[in-house]
This record gives sequence, structure tokens and C-alpha cells, in this order.
Amino acid sequence: MNPVAQVLAALEALTLVTVGVLESFFFRSPELYPIFLIGPDEYDAVALWTRNVGVYNMLMGAAIVAALVLVHRANEVAGRAIILTICAMHVVLGVSLVITAPELWLSAVFEFGLALAVVLAIVIGDRRRAPAPAAAM
Repeated sequence: MNPVAQVLAALEALTLVTVGVLESFFFRSPELYPIFLIGPDEYDAVALWTRNVGVYNMLMGAAIVAALVLVHRANEVAGRAIILTICAMHVVLGVSLVITAPELWLSAVFEFGLALAVVLAIVIGDRRRAPAPAAAM
């Protein structure tokens, strides 16, 4: 996996863990209203979901970190596959968020933007590293 893809994947992991912490523990903060669009009258109703989604995001970030360790220490192919899967999931989740809640378009961009950059960096990097096909005799 190329260095650009690895750095972007590490940033994606950091982003997922950070957002997960915000979702799980700070969703009631008025400063985060522009991100989550959750008002005080909705806090109790959404607490279960925000905490669950927050833990989900933290675990996805941790999985990317584990995958990066695999890339460096054990099995690059397995680590790459995990990173591609998680990032592809977040691309789809971001697109789904735009479709289902257009008012959260900025959150959706943050959901899929970096994840899409990781996928593209891996795919483009793989194409550049691929050996040239053997000439026909």
C-alpha cells in the first residue's frame, strides 16, 4: 500500500475515533449543533443512537489502525482489504446521509470525502505499482 494511502487511512482512523467520541459523549453540546442538528428537546430521544453510532465509529477507526499494523508487520493484502472495506462503507454511508437528510450535506461530505480519498489513493497506487504485462511471443 502506497504511503499516501497509508497517511490518508491514518487520518480517516483519527477522524472516525474523534467523531465517535463527539457522538458518544458530547452530542448534547450546543457547539456541535451544526454537525449533528440535535437540539435540547431531542437529547433523550437520540441518546441511544448517538452513543451506539459513536462506538461504531470508534471501532471502525480502531480497525483501520489494526489494518495499518497488518500492512506494515504481517499481511499487506489483508490490511489493505480491511481499509478498503471500511472506507467503502463510509463512502456509501455518506451518500446515504445526503439522500436521506440533505440538510446534513456537510456532515455527509465529511463522512465520505476522506474515505473516498483513501479508496482512490489505494486503487491509483495499486495501478501504478502493478507490473507491466509480459509481451506476447
